[in-house]
Amino acid sequence: MIPVNGFRITCSIVLVTLSLSVLGQRQMEALDRGLIGLPTGKGGVFLSWRLLGNESMDTGFDVFRRYEGGQEEKINDFPLTNKTYFEDLHVDLDRKPGYFLKSESQGRSKQISVWEKSYLEIPLQIPEGYRPNDTSVGDLTGDGRYELVVHMSGRSKDNSQNGFTDPPILQAYSLEGRMLWEINLGINIREGAHYTQFMVYDLDGDGIAEIACKTADGSRDGLGKVIGDGTQDWRNEDGKILQGPEYLTVFSGQTGQALSTVDYIPGRGDLCGWGGEGGNGGNDCTGNRVDRFLAGVAYLDGKKPSLLMARGYYGRSVVAAWDFDGEELKSRWVFDSEGRENPYSGQGNHSLSINDIDGDGKDEVVYGAMAIDDDGSGSYSTGLRHGDALHVSRFHPDYPDQLVWGIHENETNETGFGVALYNARTGEIIWGAAEGTDVGRGLAADIDPRHEGAEFWWNGTEGLYNFQGEEIGEKPNSINFAIWWDGDLLRELLDENRIDKWDYKEERLRNLLTAEGSGSNNGSKATPALSADLFGDWREEVIFRTEDNQSLRIYTTTEATSHRFATLMHNPQYRLSIAWQNVGYNQPPHTDFYLGVGMEAPIRPEIEVVKISE
Repeated sequence: MIPVNGFRITCSIVLVTLSLSVLGQRQMEALDRGLIGLPTGKGGVFLSWRLLGNESMDTGFDVFRRYEGGQEEKINDFPLTNKTYFEDLHVDLDRKPGYFLKSESQGRSKQISVWEKSYLEIPLQIPEGYRPNDTSVGDLTGDGRYELVVHMSGRSKDNSQNGFTDPPILQAYSLEGRMLWEINLGINIREGAHYTQFMVYDLDGDGIAEIACKTADGSRDGLGKVIGDGTQDWRNEDGKILQGPEYLTVFSGQTGQALSTVDYIPGRGDLCGWGGEGGNGGNDCTGNRVDRFLAGVAYLDGKKPSLLMARGYYGRSVVAAWDFDGEELKSRWVFDSEGRENPYSGQGNHSLSINDIDGDGKDEVVYGAMAIDDDGSGSYSTGLRHGDALHVSRFHPDYPDQLVWGIHENETNETGFGVALYNARTGEIIWGAAEGTDVGRGLAADIDPRHEGAEFWWNGTEGLYNFQGEEIGEKPNSINFAIWWDGDLLRELLDENRIDKWDYKEERLRNLLTAEGSGSNNGSKATPALSADLFGDWREEVIFRTEDNQSLRIYTTTEATSHRFATLMHNPQYRLSIAWQNVGYNQPPHTDFYLGVGMEAPIRPEIEVVKISE
């Protein structure tokens, strides 16, 4: 392990905080209570609901049960002011109970029914030859509930492979399985993990989410209208699309209608100018490097969201910021690292992260081993080059800034770190390891309460490391996603269709959930359709596809917790990480505050919940 500049934490560092007035007021979704009820397996019902980000932390709730055809009955003795769950142990499930909440802040909630199983199954209308893949969420109808946008994937190819693919398809569903619309991106958009990055977010502040993605001649919106020239086929003999116009389109979340289409920035330009095979040397002219896309949403002014669309990361990287006013996309700025000697060249990743890393209330883009400021200028470059995995959060309760845990490909640079922990604001490397190595995966999460802050581990090492870079034991054999699932502040581990708890004393994984009949996505990446705090209390849900590819299943916890937080979806950084989770090599979401053992109460930024326009 190599500490850089001899850095060691030897005493508590005073946490620098910002007043809410500095943070400003961000536009956020006007979510409903998100009440859910699940059978516990012991004859009872586990109820869970949201505390909203603009509510007092001691908001009280009363829980009411009403049997079919019967009278409502309050089933808690005192207002629930310290938790956002309740177990009804005296219910008669044969009488088909319904539940609702009452609170001073939001009044009476919608009544819900109890799930029939331990998961919610959402039937899908699968196009022939397709299967559900990455999924995102947004309020597409303005009712305070999330709907799902599902990327339906047919034949796909990696950028490095020749061959024809099926057109990517996006479908929207309610939680009851009602399909709202279908967008077919057409033959001139190739199918694969690096091509179709789709953003689902309320970009114009009208209370209804939009969908934004790259389009081309022949793309068809949710109303059947063709974008561009539907007669054109720009595919070459290898199945790649290296000619023809490229567009960026924003679609209505309600109908799938194309609302605004502009030329995609940047265009292809010199096909050979986006980096070489192997990352550092030579030029790739086959379309492998030029068609690597990323996307995100960021609050570049601290108040309203902007759309980010990006191209390239092995060599040249371009990030274009757009604003959408409900009718028209307008360019905000363009960052371009063109030039082999540019310090920002070749520093991109297979994903990105959107974070307020400098504490000015405006978001920056952590684009792998470099960062871009809210005005589109470069913030810093670490020089650690391209990588496969990326995690950004406050990984230590006493460290004053957010941290980046970067996983890099440095097999061509014997002195370059394959993994590094560095300051997200300055790019200063705290410690690094695995020199001269292409490290494919790494994870950061608080999984051992005996050591302050998060723990860190990666492929190619047997050890688990603490914040100082010291080996503290054997690492878990799970290096994919992290998820807050059970009732404590430690994070659990999600891989394939399993959720496991790290037993730090025995140094072994203990299974909490195996989603029988469900599977993961994206081959060896083994990622869920989505992991996010979709409803219920602050713990996260996970969405898997069924093994027969006909449905999605949403799993949630029924474990009690002594902790109460506002919904993570009203934490700005966490919510944006749900928007970009489908991008490239999917990565787990993180909050902008330290959530773990030894945490302080998180600073809650002022937010403006946006309701649908009347």
